[in-house]
Amino acid sequence: MSGTVTELPEGTHTVVLGAGDANGIMRGKRIPASHWPTVCESGAALSIATLAIDMTCDVWDTPYVNFDNGYPDMHLFPAREAYAVPWEEGVAFCFGRFESVDHQPIPIDPRNALIKVLKRAEDMGYEVNIGAELEFYLLDPETLKPRDSGIQVYGLARAAALEHVLGPIRRYLNDVGIPIEQSNPEYAAGQVEVNIRYSEALLAADRAVAFRSLVKELAVSQNYLATFMAKPFIEESGSGFHVHHSLWKDGKNAFSDGGKLSALGMNYLGGMQKRMAEMSLVASGTPNAYRRRQPYTFCPINSAWGGDNRTVGLRVIEGKDSAVRVEKRDGSADCNPYYLIACEIAAGLDGIEQGLSPSEKTMGNAYESETAEPIPTDLATAVALAKNSNFLTGVVGENSMGIIVSQAERELEFFANQVTQVEMDRYLTNM
Repeated sequence: MSGTVTELPEGTHTVVLGAGDANGIMRGKRIPASHWPTVCESGAALSIATLAIDMTCDVWDTPYVNFDNGYPDMHLFPAREAYAVPWEEGVAFCFGRFESVDHQPIPIDPRNALIKVLKRAEDMGYEVNIGAELEFYLLDPETLKPRDSGIQVYGLARAAALEHVLGPIRRYLNDVGIPIEQSNPEYAAGQVEVNIRYSEALLAADRAVAFRSLVKELAVSQNYLATFMAKPFIEESGSGFHVHHSLWKDGKNAFSDGGKLSALGMNYLGGMQKRMAEMSLVASGTPNAYRRRQPYTFCPINSAWGGDNRTVGLRVIEGKDSAVRVEKRDGSADCNPYYLIACEIAAGLDGIEQGLSPSEKTMGNAYESETAEPIPTDLATAVALAKNSNFLTGVVGENSMGIIVSQAERELEFFANQVTQVEMDRYLTNM
């Protein structure tokens, strides 16, 4: 709460306070420890435009924030515990939250969309637990290419070669309140995956936002560039954001029925499957992100579901009671965690309330399914579906929906107005 001073680790001289913007990118300020009590009491001022900018910080007029109202301030307050930053002596990191100047929630704050959905789940008697798996590339900051070659997925020799950067990521992120379960080399040179331990959904989303920011900092400290861009190399594997869902009630996993997915879990699965196509814009929001969605790439192209099957969009994982969950696999690593998780949960809760059932289980290669509903493989289709989705607008809010759609349309226009190097190479001298 504003007015409560968050305790700082001993020896802190500077506090890094930040929160997620419209794209889930951390924005904030560095604050002298001497000024920290004032920030806890009154907040740190930032323009509300912070929640209405694209990934390059370009800003445009929106109904909620614009030149007519002068791009007014909002305030940033601590939301979580402050942790000592192991790689910067005397610096603490604290995850924050935004309030309007009159201490009200901000309608275009993505975090509030998730808070609203979680209140609905709470009213239904459930706590939502989320596990996040994020893939990213570690590149040479000068060449913007991987320093290694080949695939060697899960290769322990390659893992050892990357340990000088992945080791600090695992250890130090644990030290700042992001519990890491494991890391491994992924399906391309320079690509890795790091798994964050599951937790309550809002905490999981906060951790995912902080994770991406702090990984970039740690990569720089080891002379790497970390990128969560969905498809940096067309011939190589894309980077995804896989989200694992379970509902808990009275300390028990409501998705488990003797280690199998329960009837309630099937309803939740049915709800997510029903909305998977129309929520595509919050799962992948750039033209580049849709370059991931190709057959036989381990990225889904339809809403098929199955068991332990990495060709489907919705994967049911069974076993111990505590481990039974549903994994949704279409999100790109650069999407906004709040919007993605909020829409997935809302769809699942709809499935419970409406008693929805999923389609027939896919037993084989989902890429060859003739019955599974396709999901968008290009941004223009995703935008068209989103514009007609009362569901999506209901979850994120009308003002936020306008920003999400406007940004996507601006990206489409930007790409349409480029002459690419490929075009120059093929046509300039040959036509």
